[in-house]
Amino acid sequence: MTLNPADDDFVARLRGELPDGVLCPAAPRYLEEPRGLFQGRAGVLALPRSVQEVAVLVSAAHAARVAVVPYGGGTGLVGGQILPDGPAPLILSMERMNAVRAVHAQENVLIAEAGAILSDVQDAARDAGRLFPLSLASEGSARIGGNLSTNAGGVNVLRYGNARDLCLGLEAVLPDGRIWNGLTRLRKDNTGYDLRNLMIGAEGTLGVITAAALKLAPIPAGEGTAAMVVRSPAAALALLALAREQLGDAVSAFELIHRQGLEFLTETLSDLRQPFDAPPEWCVLIEIGVPAGLDPQDALAMVFQAASEQDLVSDGLIAQSAAQRSALWAVRENLPEANRRIGSVSSHDISLPLDAVPAFIDRGAAEIARIGRFRINCFGHLGDGNLHYNVFPMQGHDRAEHQHQRVDIQRVVYDLVVSMGGSISAEHGIGRLKVAQLEQYADPVKLSAMRAIKTALDPQGIMNPGAVLRG
Repeated sequence: MTLNPADDDFVARLRGELPDGVLCPAAPRYLEEPRGLFQGRAGVLALPRSVQEVAVLVSAAHAARVAVVPYGGGTGLVGGQILPDGPAPLILSMERMNAVRAVHAQENVLIAEAGAILSDVQDAARDAGRLFPLSLASEGSARIGGNLSTNAGGVNVLRYGNARDLCLGLEAVLPDGRIWNGLTRLRKDNTGYDLRNLMIGAEGTLGVITAAALKLAPIPAGEGTAAMVVRSPAAALALLALAREQLGDAVSAFELIHRQGLEFLTETLSDLRQPFDAPPEWCVLIEIGVPAGLDPQDALAMVFQAASEQDLVSDGLIAQSAAQRSALWAVRENLPEANRRIGSVSSHDISLPLDAVPAFIDRGAAEIARIGRFRINCFGHLGDGNLHYNVFPMQGHDRAEHQHQRVDIQRVVYDLVVSMGGSISAEHGIGRLKVAQLEQYADPVKLSAMRAIKTALDPQGIMNPGAVLRG
Protein backbone atom coordinates (compact mmCIF):
# COMPACT_ATOMS: atom_id res chain seq x y z
CA MET A 1 0.00 0.00 0.00
CA THR A 2 1.45 3.37 -1.04
CA LEU A 3 1.50 5.97 1.72
CA ASN A 4 1.61 9.73 1.39
CA PRO A 5 3.66 12.26 3.37
CA ALA A 6 2.26 14.48 6.11
CA ASP A 7 2.83 17.49 3.87
CA ASP A 8 1.70 21.10 4.09
CA ASP A 9 -1.67 20.36 2.49
CA PHE A 10 -2.37 17.57 4.99
CA VAL A 11 -1.38 19.80 7.91
CA ALA A 12 -3.49 22.69 6.60
CA ARG A 13 -6.57 20.45 6.40
CA LEU A 14 -6.00 19.22 9.94
CA ARG A 15 -5.55 22.72 11.35
CA GLY A 16 -9.08 23.51 10.33
CA GLU A 17 -10.42 20.65 12.45
CA LEU A 18 -8.26 20.98 15.57
CA PRO A 19 -7.57 23.63 18.24
CA ASP A 20 -4.40 25.68 18.06
CA GLY A 21 -1.33 24.03 19.52
CA VAL A 22 -2.18 20.44 18.66
CA LEU A 23 0.08 20.38 15.58
CA CYS A 24 3.72 21.45 15.53
CA PRO A 25 7.04 20.47 13.92
CA ALA A 26 8.64 17.30 15.27
CA ALA A 27 11.48 18.16 17.67
CA PRO A 28 14.64 16.01 17.44
CA ARG A 29 13.77 13.95 20.55
CA TYR A 30 10.80 12.43 18.74
CA LEU A 31 13.10 11.20 15.97
CA GLU A 32 15.61 9.36 18.17
CA GLU A 33 15.58 6.21 20.28
CA PRO A 34 17.70 5.33 23.33
CA ARG A 35 20.36 3.23 21.62
CA GLY A 36 20.72 5.36 18.50
CA LEU A 37 19.89 2.47 16.18
CA PHE A 38 17.19 4.34 14.24
CA GLN A 39 16.72 7.92 13.05
CA GLY A 40 13.14 8.98 12.41
CA ARG A 41 11.63 10.88 9.51
CA ALA A 42 10.69 14.47 10.37
CA GLY A 43 6.94 14.61 9.85
CA VAL A 44 4.36 16.62 11.76
CA LEU A 45 3.94 16.17 15.50
CA ALA A 46 0.47 16.02 17.06
CA LEU A 47 -0.11 16.60 20.79
CA PRO A 48 -3.80 15.81 21.35
CA ARG A 49 -5.56 16.50 24.65
CA SER A 50 -8.55 14.16 24.27
CA VAL A 51 -9.65 10.94 22.64
CA GLN A 52 -11.84 12.98 20.30
CA GLU A 53 -8.79 14.86 19.00
CA VAL A 54 -6.97 11.56 18.53
CA ALA A 55 -9.95 10.33 16.52
CA VAL A 56 -9.83 13.41 14.28
CA LEU A 57 -6.10 12.93 13.69
CA VAL A 58 -6.30 9.23 12.88
CA SER A 59 -9.40 9.66 10.72
CA ALA A 60 -7.63 12.33 8.66
CA ALA A 61 -4.54 10.17 8.31
CA HIS A 62 -6.72 7.25 7.19
CA ALA A 63 -8.41 9.36 4.55
CA ALA A 64 -5.10 10.78 3.29
CA ARG A 65 -3.12 7.51 3.62
CA VAL A 66 -0.59 9.11 5.95
CA ALA A 67 1.42 6.92 8.32
CA VAL A 68 0.70 7.32 12.05
CA VAL A 69 3.48 6.61 14.55
CA PRO A 70 2.17 6.53 18.14
CA TYR A 71 4.71 7.90 20.62
CA GLY A 72 4.73 7.30 24.36
CA GLY A 73 7.78 7.96 26.51
CA GLY A 74 10.26 7.11 23.77
CA THR A 75 11.99 4.52 25.98
CA GLY A 76 11.45 1.48 23.73
CA LEU A 77 14.59 -0.43 22.74
CA VAL A 78 13.45 -2.05 19.47
CA GLY A 79 12.63 1.01 17.36
CA GLY A 80 8.85 0.74 17.54
CA GLN A 81 8.48 4.49 18.14
CA ILE A 82 10.63 5.54 15.16
CA LEU A 83 9.83 5.47 11.43
CA PRO A 84 13.24 5.53 9.70
CA ASP A 85 12.10 5.44 6.07
CA GLY A 86 9.15 6.12 3.81
CA PRO A 87 7.02 9.28 3.57
CA ALA A 88 7.14 11.65 6.55
CA PRO A 89 4.55 10.45 9.12
CA LEU A 90 2.14 11.94 11.60
CA ILE A 91 3.85 11.44 14.97
CA LEU A 92 1.12 11.07 17.56
CA SER A 93 2.44 11.81 21.04
CA MET A 94 0.18 11.04 23.99
CA GLU A 95 2.09 13.19 26.50
CA ARG A 96 -0.75 15.70 27.04
CA MET A 97 -3.27 12.92 27.73
CA ASN A 98 -1.68 12.16 31.09
CA ALA A 99 -4.53 12.31 33.60
CA VAL A 100 -5.48 9.73 36.18
CA ARG A 101 -9.21 9.89 35.54
CA ALA A 102 -10.40 7.87 38.52
CA VAL A 103 -9.31 5.56 41.31
CA HIS A 104 -11.72 2.89 42.56
CA ALA A 105 -9.75 1.74 45.58
CA GLN A 106 -12.29 -0.79 46.86
CA GLU A 107 -12.36 -2.40 43.41
CA ASN A 108 -8.58 -2.22 43.05
CA VAL A 109 -8.95 -0.34 39.75
CA LEU A 110 -7.38 2.86 38.44
CA ILE A 111 -8.31 4.61 35.17
CA ALA A 112 -5.39 6.38 33.51
CA GLU A 113 -4.88 8.07 30.17
CA ALA A 114 -2.24 6.65 27.88
CA GLY A 115 0.19 9.51 28.40
CA ALA A 116 0.35 9.07 32.17
CA ILE A 117 3.93 8.37 33.27
CA LEU A 118 4.26 5.00 34.97
CA SER A 119 5.73 6.42 38.19
CA ASP A 120 2.82 8.89 38.41
CA VAL A 121 0.37 6.00 38.16
CA GLN A 122 2.29 4.18 40.89
CA ASP A 123 2.09 7.32 43.07
CA ALA A 124 -1.64 7.75 42.47
CA ALA A 125 -2.24 4.15 43.46
CA ARG A 126 -0.13 4.51 46.60
CA ASP A 127 -1.97 7.71 47.56
CA ALA A 128 -5.13 5.58 47.54
CA GLY A 129 -3.50 2.92 49.71
CA ARG A 130 -2.95 0.56 46.80
CA LEU A 131 -0.11 -0.78 44.65
CA PHE A 132 0.25 -0.64 40.89
CA PRO A 133 2.95 -3.31 40.59
CA LEU A 134 4.35 -2.73 37.10
CA SER A 135 7.94 -1.61 37.74
CA LEU A 136 10.65 -0.86 35.15
CA ALA A 137 14.00 0.89 35.08
CA SER A 138 12.42 3.55 32.83
CA GLU A 139 9.32 4.09 35.00
CA GLY A 140 10.14 7.79 35.48
CA SER A 141 9.63 8.48 31.77
CA ALA A 142 7.80 5.48 30.25
CA ARG A 143 4.07 6.04 29.69
CA ILE A 144 1.20 3.66 30.30
CA GLY A 145 0.11 3.56 26.66
CA GLY A 146 3.58 2.44 25.60
CA ASN A 147 3.79 -0.05 28.47
CA LEU A 148 0.59 -1.68 27.26
CA SER A 149 1.44 -1.43 23.58
CA THR A 150 4.65 -3.37 24.20
CA ASN A 151 3.22 -5.59 26.96
CA ALA A 152 6.03 -4.46 29.25
CA GLY A 153 7.37 -6.81 31.91
CA GLY A 154 9.79 -5.59 34.55
CA VAL A 155 10.83 -6.98 37.91
CA ASN A 156 7.45 -7.94 39.41
CA VAL A 157 6.15 -10.26 36.68
CA LEU A 158 6.76 -13.30 38.89
CA ARG A 159 3.98 -12.25 41.28
CA TYR A 160 1.78 -9.84 39.34
CA GLY A 161 2.26 -10.63 35.64
CA ASN A 162 3.08 -8.53 32.56
CA ALA A 163 1.30 -5.30 31.62
CA ARG A 164 -1.33 -7.44 29.86
CA ASP A 165 -2.22 -9.09 33.17
CA LEU A 166 -2.66 -5.69 34.84
CA CYS A 167 -5.25 -4.32 32.41
CA LEU A 168 -9.02 -4.81 32.55
CA GLY A 169 -10.16 -2.56 29.72
CA LEU A 170 -9.06 -0.05 27.11
CA GLU A 171 -10.22 3.03 25.30
CA ALA A 172 -8.63 3.16 21.86
CA VAL A 173 -8.91 4.76 18.45
CA LEU A 174 -9.01 2.26 15.58
CA PRO A 175 -7.14 2.84 12.29
CA ASP A 176 -10.19 4.35 10.60
CA GLY A 177 -10.67 6.91 13.39
CA ARG A 178 -13.50 5.22 15.25
CA ILE A 179 -13.35 5.26 19.04
CA TRP A 180 -13.60 1.88 20.77
CA ASN A 181 -15.14 2.42 24.20
CA GLY A 182 -13.80 -0.68 25.91
CA LEU A 183 -12.81 0.98 29.17
CA THR A 184 -14.51 -1.62 31.32
CA ARG A 185 -13.73 -2.37 34.96
CA LEU A 186 -15.23 -5.85 34.66
CA ARG A 187 -13.15 -8.87 35.59
CA LYS A 188 -15.51 -11.25 33.78
CA ASP A 189 -16.79 -10.41 30.31
CA ASN A 190 -17.21 -13.27 27.85
CA THR A 191 -18.79 -11.31 25.01
CA GLY A 192 -16.76 -12.41 22.03
CA TYR A 193 -13.25 -11.73 20.82
CA ASP A 194 -10.93 -10.02 23.29
CA LEU A 195 -10.02 -6.77 21.52
CA ARG A 196 -8.14 -5.62 24.61
CA ASN A 197 -5.57 -8.37 24.21
CA LEU A 198 -5.25 -7.64 20.49
CA MET A 199 -4.30 -4.04 21.23
CA ILE A 200 -1.94 -4.93 24.08
CA GLY A 201 1.41 -5.94 22.64
CA ALA A 202 0.49 -4.74 19.12
CA GLU A 203 2.98 -1.84 19.35
CA GLY A 204 0.59 0.66 17.82
CA THR A 205 0.02 -1.34 14.64
CA LEU A 206 -3.70 -1.95 15.24
CA GLY A 207 -4.76 1.37 16.74
CA VAL A 208 -3.92 3.95 19.39
CA ILE A 209 -4.52 3.21 23.06
CA THR A 210 -5.83 6.39 24.72
CA ALA A 211 -6.78 5.18 28.23
CA ALA A 212 -6.76 2.01 30.33
CA ALA A 213 -8.47 0.48 33.34
CA LEU A 214 -5.59 -0.90 35.39
CA LYS A 215 -5.58 -3.50 38.15
CA LEU A 216 -4.28 -2.49 41.55
CA ALA A 217 -3.22 -4.68 44.46
CA PRO A 218 -3.00 -4.28 48.22
CA ILE A 219 0.25 -2.81 49.47
CA PRO A 220 2.13 -5.57 51.31
CA ALA A 221 2.30 -4.96 55.06
CA GLY A 222 6.02 -5.69 55.02
CA GLU A 223 8.62 -5.80 52.27
CA GLY A 224 12.06 -7.35 52.32
CA THR A 225 15.04 -7.63 50.01
CA ALA A 226 18.06 -9.92 50.09
CA ALA A 227 21.09 -10.64 47.94
CA MET A 228 22.28 -14.24 48.06
CA VAL A 229 25.32 -15.87 46.48
CA VAL A 230 24.35 -19.05 44.65
CA ARG A 231 26.53 -21.89 43.37
CA SER A 232 25.16 -21.76 39.82
CA PRO A 233 22.07 -20.87 37.77
CA ALA A 234 20.74 -24.34 38.57
CA ALA A 235 21.14 -23.59 42.28
CA ALA A 236 19.35 -20.27 41.71
CA LEU A 237 16.37 -22.13 40.25
CA ALA A 238 16.36 -24.50 43.20
CA LEU A 239 16.46 -21.50 45.54
CA LEU A 240 13.50 -19.95 43.71
CA ALA A 241 11.50 -23.15 44.11
CA LEU A 242 12.43 -23.30 47.80
CA ALA A 243 11.45 -19.66 48.39
CA ARG A 244 8.07 -20.17 46.73
CA GLU A 245 7.45 -23.36 48.69
CA GLN A 246 8.07 -21.51 51.93
CA LEU A 247 6.58 -18.11 51.07
CA GLY A 248 4.17 -18.76 48.19
CA ASP A 249 3.11 -15.68 46.28
CA ALA A 250 4.99 -13.44 48.71
CA VAL A 251 7.98 -13.69 46.33
CA SER A 252 7.61 -10.60 44.12
CA ALA A 253 10.93 -10.54 42.26
CA PHE A 254 13.81 -12.93 41.74
CA GLU A 255 16.70 -11.49 39.74
CA LEU A 256 19.74 -13.42 38.52
CA ILE A 257 23.02 -11.47 38.34
CA HIS A 258 26.35 -12.68 36.92
CA ARG A 259 29.81 -11.61 38.02
CA GLN A 260 30.38 -9.89 34.68
CA GLY A 261 27.61 -7.39 35.36
CA LEU A 262 29.08 -6.54 38.78
CA GLU A 263 32.51 -6.08 37.20
CA PHE A 264 30.98 -3.74 34.62
CA LEU A 265 29.54 -1.70 37.49
CA THR A 266 33.00 -1.49 39.08
CA GLU A 267 34.46 -0.47 35.72
CA THR A 268 31.91 2.23 34.88
CA LEU A 269 30.12 3.24 38.12
CA SER A 270 32.78 2.76 40.76
CA ASP A 271 30.96 4.85 43.38
CA LEU A 272 28.00 2.45 43.43
CA ARG A 273 28.13 0.33 46.57
CA GLN A 274 27.92 -3.40 45.91
CA PRO A 275 26.70 -6.00 48.42
CA PHE A 276 29.77 -8.26 48.37
CA ASP A 277 33.46 -7.37 48.71
CA ALA A 278 34.40 -9.64 45.81
CA PRO A 279 31.92 -10.12 42.96
CA PRO A 280 30.52 -13.68 43.15
CA GLU A 281 30.18 -15.75 40.00
CA TRP A 282 26.39 -15.79 40.45
CA CYS A 283 24.02 -14.14 42.87
CA VAL A 284 20.31 -13.43 43.09
CA LEU A 285 18.27 -10.50 44.33
CA ILE A 286 15.05 -11.53 46.06
CA GLU A 287 12.15 -9.21 46.87
CA ILE A 288 9.22 -10.32 49.02
CA GLY A 289 6.01 -8.66 50.18
CA VAL A 290 4.33 -10.24 53.19
CA PRO A 291 1.02 -9.77 54.99
CA ALA A 292 0.61 -8.40 58.51
CA GLY A 293 1.97 -10.67 61.20
CA LEU A 294 4.99 -11.90 59.22
CA ASP A 295 8.39 -10.22 59.49
CA PRO A 296 10.04 -10.02 56.02
CA GLN A 297 13.59 -10.17 57.38
CA ASP A 298 12.74 -13.29 59.39
CA ALA A 299 11.11 -14.84 56.33
CA LEU A 300 14.20 -14.22 54.19
CA ALA A 301 16.46 -15.55 56.94
CA MET A 302 14.35 -18.72 57.04
CA VAL A 303 14.78 -19.16 53.29
CA PHE A 304 18.54 -18.53 53.52
CA GLN A 305 18.91 -21.07 56.32
CA ALA A 306 17.04 -23.76 54.40
CA ALA A 307 19.03 -22.97 51.24
CA SER A 308 22.31 -23.19 53.17
CA GLU A 309 21.36 -26.62 54.47
CA GLN A 310 20.82 -27.72 50.87
CA ASP A 311 24.15 -26.16 49.78
CA LEU A 312 22.42 -23.77 47.36
CA VAL A 313 23.85 -20.54 48.80
CA SER A 314 27.22 -19.61 50.27
CA ASP A 315 26.70 -16.00 51.42
CA GLY A 316 23.94 -13.47 51.72
CA LEU A 317 22.86 -10.03 52.84
CA ILE A 318 19.35 -9.24 54.10
CA ALA A 319 18.46 -5.55 53.98
CA GLN A 320 17.58 -4.16 57.40
CA SER A 321 16.21 -0.80 56.28
CA ALA A 322 14.58 0.95 53.35
CA ALA A 323 17.93 2.55 52.53
CA GLN A 324 19.63 -0.85 52.38
CA ARG A 325 16.82 -2.20 50.18
CA SER A 326 17.27 0.74 47.81
CA ALA A 327 21.03 0.17 47.72
CA LEU A 328 20.57 -3.47 46.74
CA TRP A 329 18.10 -2.58 44.01
CA ALA A 330 20.41 0.17 42.75
CA VAL A 331 22.88 -2.57 41.79
CA ARG A 332 20.31 -4.36 39.65
CA GLU A 333 18.83 -1.18 38.18
CA ASN A 334 22.21 0.16 37.08
CA LEU A 335 23.24 -2.94 35.15
CA PRO A 336 21.70 -1.60 31.89
CA GLU A 337 23.53 1.71 32.33
CA ALA A 338 26.84 -0.09 32.86
CA ASN A 339 26.12 -2.15 29.74
CA ARG A 340 25.46 1.02 27.78
CA ARG A 341 28.76 2.55 28.86
CA ILE A 342 30.73 -0.55 27.94
CA GLY A 343 28.96 -0.89 24.56
CA SER A 344 27.62 -4.27 23.52
CA VAL A 345 28.36 -6.04 20.27
CA SER A 346 24.92 -7.68 20.40
CA SER A 347 22.10 -7.54 22.97
CA HIS A 348 19.29 -10.08 23.36
CA ASP A 349 16.02 -9.93 25.32
CA ILE A 350 15.02 -13.59 25.45
CA SER A 351 12.92 -16.00 27.48
CA LEU A 352 13.20 -19.71 28.14
CA PRO A 353 11.39 -22.43 30.04
CA LEU A 354 12.81 -22.17 33.55
CA ASP A 355 14.44 -25.59 33.57
CA ALA A 356 16.23 -24.78 30.29
CA VAL A 357 17.98 -21.67 31.65
CA PRO A 358 21.12 -23.35 33.11
CA ALA A 359 21.76 -25.40 29.97
CA PHE A 360 21.22 -22.37 27.76
CA ILE A 361 23.75 -20.33 29.72
CA ASP A 362 26.38 -23.07 29.40
CA ARG A 363 25.70 -23.84 25.76
CA GLY A 364 25.41 -20.20 24.77
CA ALA A 365 28.83 -19.35 26.18
CA ALA A 366 30.39 -22.31 24.37
CA GLU A 367 28.78 -21.38 21.04
CA ILE A 368 29.84 -17.74 21.27
CA ALA A 369 33.39 -18.75 22.18
CA ARG A 370 33.56 -20.48 18.79
CA ILE A 371 32.95 -17.11 17.11
CA GLY A 372 35.57 -15.20 19.09
CA ARG A 373 36.66 -13.88 22.47
CA PHE A 374 33.90 -11.94 24.19
CA ARG A 375 32.54 -11.02 27.61
CA ILE A 376 28.94 -12.11 28.29
CA ASN A 377 26.73 -10.30 30.77
CA CYS A 378 23.77 -12.55 31.48
CA PHE A 379 21.21 -11.25 33.96
CA GLY A 380 17.48 -10.86 34.29
CA HIS A 381 14.15 -11.92 35.69
CA LEU A 382 14.84 -15.56 36.48
CA GLY A 383 11.40 -16.06 38.03
CA ASP A 384 9.74 -15.73 34.61
CA GLY A 385 12.61 -17.06 32.48
CA ASN A 386 13.50 -13.66 30.97
CA LEU A 387 17.24 -13.19 30.43
CA HIS A 388 19.07 -10.17 29.12
CA TYR A 389 21.91 -11.93 27.34
CA ASN A 390 24.40 -9.36 26.12
CA VAL A 391 27.74 -9.89 24.38
CA PHE A 392 30.61 -7.40 24.78
CA PRO A 393 34.17 -6.97 23.52
CA MET A 394 37.06 -7.91 25.77
CA GLN A 395 38.42 -5.13 27.97
CA GLY A 396 40.61 -2.78 25.98
CA HIS A 397 38.73 -3.47 22.75
CA ASP A 398 35.87 -1.62 21.07
CA ARG A 399 32.62 -3.08 19.81
CA ALA A 400 33.29 -1.58 16.39
CA GLU A 401 35.99 -4.21 15.97
CA HIS A 402 33.33 -6.92 16.14
CA GLN A 403 30.44 -5.47 14.14
CA HIS A 404 31.10 -8.00 11.38
CA GLN A 405 30.37 -10.78 13.91
CA ARG A 406 27.10 -9.36 15.21
CA VAL A 407 24.87 -11.30 12.82
CA ASP A 408 26.65 -14.56 13.65
CA ILE A 409 26.23 -13.92 17.38
CA GLN A 410 22.52 -13.20 16.99
CA ARG A 411 22.01 -16.29 14.87
CA VAL A 412 23.75 -18.51 17.43
CA VAL A 413 21.77 -17.05 20.34
CA TYR A 414 18.37 -17.13 18.64
CA ASP A 415 18.87 -20.57 17.11
CA LEU A 416 19.69 -21.93 20.54
CA VAL A 417 16.81 -20.12 22.24
CA VAL A 418 14.23 -21.40 19.75
CA SER A 419 15.65 -24.93 19.80
CA MET A 420 15.12 -24.96 23.57
CA GLY A 421 11.51 -23.80 23.37
CA GLY A 422 12.19 -20.13 24.11
CA SER A 423 11.30 -16.75 22.61
CA ILE A 424 13.49 -14.24 20.79
CA SER A 425 11.59 -11.35 22.44
CA ALA A 426 10.59 -11.52 26.09
CA GLU A 427 9.58 -8.02 27.19
CA HIS A 428 10.89 -5.41 24.75
CA GLY A 429 8.69 -6.33 21.79
CA ILE A 430 9.52 -6.70 18.10
CA GLY A 431 9.44 -3.09 16.93
CA ARG A 432 11.48 -2.67 13.77
CA LEU A 433 14.62 -4.21 15.16
CA LYS A 434 13.40 -7.82 15.19
CA VAL A 435 11.04 -7.98 12.23
CA ALA A 436 13.38 -10.24 10.23
CA GLN A 437 13.90 -12.52 13.24
CA LEU A 438 10.15 -12.80 13.79
CA GLU A 439 9.73 -13.83 10.16
CA GLN A 440 12.50 -16.39 10.53
CA TYR A 441 11.52 -17.98 13.83
CA ALA A 442 7.77 -17.52 14.34
CA ASP A 443 5.26 -20.23 13.56
CA PRO A 444 4.07 -19.60 9.95
CA VAL A 445 0.44 -20.06 10.93
CA LYS A 446 0.80 -17.46 13.66
CA LEU A 447 2.40 -15.01 11.20
CA SER A 448 -0.38 -15.59 8.69
CA ALA A 449 -3.03 -14.93 11.34
CA MET A 450 -1.24 -11.78 12.46
CA ARG A 451 -1.14 -10.45 8.91
CA ALA A 452 -4.83 -11.22 8.46
CA ILE A 453 -5.70 -9.29 11.62
CA LYS A 454 -3.54 -6.36 10.52
CA THR A 455 -5.20 -6.28 7.10
CA ALA A 456 -8.70 -6.51 8.57
CA LEU A 457 -8.24 -3.65 11.06
CA ASP A 458 -5.80 -1.48 9.10
CA PRO A 459 -6.31 -2.11 5.36
CA GLN A 460 -4.57 1.16 4.46
CA GLY A 461 -1.49 0.10 6.43
CA ILE A 462 -1.15 3.48 8.13
CA MET A 463 -0.63 2.36 11.74
CA ASN A 464 3.06 2.29 12.64
CA PRO A 465 4.06 0.75 9.29
CA GLY A 466 7.07 -1.55 9.41
CA ALA A 467 6.75 -2.30 13.13
CA VAL A 468 6.12 -5.96 14.12
CA LEU A 469 5.17 -6.89 10.53
CA ARG A 470 7.04 -5.83 7.42
CA GLY A 471 5.19 -3.08 5.56
